[in-house]
Amino acid sequence: MARVAIVFTGGTIASLPDAATGAAMPTLDGEAILARIPGIADLADLEPIDRGLVSASHMSFNQIVESAGVLQAALDRDDVDGAVLAQGTDSIEETAFAYDLLVRSDKPVVVVGAMRTSADPAWDGPRNLRDAVRVASAPSLAGQGALVVMGGLILPADDAVKLHSQADDAFGAPNSGSLGAVGEAGIRLTRERGPRRRLVGTLLAAAEPCYLVTATVGLDGSLVRAMRRLRPAGLVIAASGAGNTHPDLLDACREAMTDEVAVALTTRCCAGRTAPAYGFPGGGARWLEAGAMPTGHLGGPKARVALALGLGSDLKAGDLADFLADPPGWHQSSR
Repeated sequence: MARVAIVFTGGTIASLPDAATGAAMPTLDGEAILARIPGIADLADLEPIDRGLVSASHMSFNQIVESAGVLQAALDRDDVDGAVLAQGTDSIEETAFAYDLLVRSDKPVVVVGAMRTSADPAWDGPRNLRDAVRVASAPSLAGQGALVVMGGLILPADDAVKLHSQADDAFGAPNSGSLGAVGEAGIRLTRERGPRRRLVGTLLAAAEPCYLVTATVGLDGSLVRAMRRLRPAGLVIAASGAGNTHPDLLDACREAMTDEVAVALTTRCCAGRTAPAYGFPGGGARWLEAGAMPTGHLGGPKARVALALGLGSDLKAGDLADFLADPPGWHQSSR
């Protein structure tokens, strides 16, 4: 029987209604969660590792890097075949991608959560956690990097996104599609993941602050100019369409780049990437001419993670730009 380490960090999967307010609060440790899930101990030899009771929206880069170290330590052991990290769903798309970059192991790494608390008759925690254990103990998922398992889908960490705030099937991979499905009948893979980003160098700490600015109608460069007083390490601009913004927002970022602030460009759309399609002031072509680094199919939150970790690993100029871009062959391997 495979041995799977499960790191518990809190979130909805660990939550119960507060007695005074009725609002959900992270409450259950790993043993208590596992005790509520019939049959999960039959799937693998489970080792729960408790790392606190944290809301996903409270996660910091320091906590993410620490959790990556816990995963790495477990996977480095010969007696562990795979690892699962259970957390709140609000930041799964960011944390799973961070683990994809930080954890160096061919053993399966799965990030999982729940959309409903254990007090809800429709609690999805048991199904999701059982599915995560199945994936983490499967040799067929070796070498696929970090994965998100939610709602019966196996999703690549670099494209997994929370697409709905409350639905049980909230997660998807809008650019590449899922790798397959998992359930009581087992695992059904429809494709391999293909090329993914690799973080080279030694990460001392994520570079902070890195800010995400979403372009909206009439948003000029005032916000970026105000941010410069906080001495950001990097800025991610989530532009409209294929990379277009108000021209003054580009001017403000040009000014920031003269202060050696790294500027990355993505789209605010839920799928797709930027392109040098438009040459008007503030158009995508002008952003790339100015030195903004495109992030391929990474949306704003993931691009911010990549920028912070890339800068924190002391990647410079061309190396950083290459890291932020989609790996060669990424798009051909999707869907």
